[in-house]
Amino acid sequence: MRIAPKIRRWLTSPDADPSVRYRYWTQVEGRSAGDPRVKSARAAIGKKGWATQLLEHQFPDGHWVTPGTAAEDLYTPKYIVTNWRMLVLADLGLTKADPRIARLAELILDRWGPELSGPSAELCVSGNTARSLIRFGYNDHPVLQRTLDWLIETQKADGGWHCFKSRTGTLDGWEGLSALAEIPEPQRSAAVRRAIERGAEFYLDRRLMREGRGRYAPWFRIHYPNHYYYDLLVGLGVLTRLGYGGDRRLRPALRWLLDRRRPDGTWALDRSHPDLDPPEPWTHRVVYPMQLEPLGIPSRWATVDALSVLRRVESAGGVVE
Repeated sequence: MRIAPKIRRWLTSPDADPSVRYRYWTQVEGRSAGDPRVKSARAAIGKKGWATQLLEHQFPDGHWVTPGTAAEDLYTPKYIVTNWRMLVLADLGLTKADPRIARLAELILDRWGPELSGPSAELCVSGNTARSLIRFGYNDHPVLQRTLDWLIETQKADGGWHCFKSRTGTLDGWEGLSALAEIPEPQRSAAVRRAIERGAEFYLDRRLMREGRGRYAPWFRIHYPNHYYYDLLVGLGVLTRLGYGGDRRLRPALRWLLDRRRPDGTWALDRSHPDLDPPEPWTHRVVYPMQLEPLGIPSRWATVDALSVLRRVESAGGVVE
């Protein structure tokens, strides 16, 4: 896959966020951790750019906005408190090597540990938290292991997951598969591998987009932060990271992605949160958008995300038309 020089410069220039530069060097060009450009970009994450802006409002114990004692205090109001900051910081590439991330993760483990598995657990929260904790470097923590076991146990008979009570899965329930996808390949048990195979088949069989009678508009908009929202770029990201880039059933979603590319070779963000425009019926509270980039113009985050997907498809022998 050839990257236009101007796009490469735009994604790797000093004014690009270090998280974008890091993702470009590692996921698009496939450079190793020891490459000087990779090391430089990674070292800058949390020292400048988006991650720094999010972390500068963190309280010493690891929380944002609402400390409280109830688990709910880490979740509401959306999207400005601790849970939502955690999800984005995990996306940006920080780990527990940064003391601020260690404080955040320990707070989540302490407050939410018992609620991430068992009768009180909920897929969106448990899946997202598990994914973030793995990215932060808590692979061996017992809370994480119990949460992963719970995600496997609650996988539906059809291979999907659901955030609400249901006998069947939904494409919106992507958090379960995304958490399992973060487990390093050598650490995946037979149960994890089987759950991944079943989950991938659930998405591939539906071409990442077919559910119900009509076309569900939010899935066909690129948005970030993703939080718990699904779109086709989210689905493509998970499936290609799992090694399914060569599966022919991804082609409709890949055509959609290529159709979204702008004439200048970039991609734009369509929405920050689908429940804001127009409001969805489940939105009963005031929410506060979190937005890293303007909408409707070239987005470095969306562009590096899309290029990473296309690179993995190409590497897997898939067709990038």
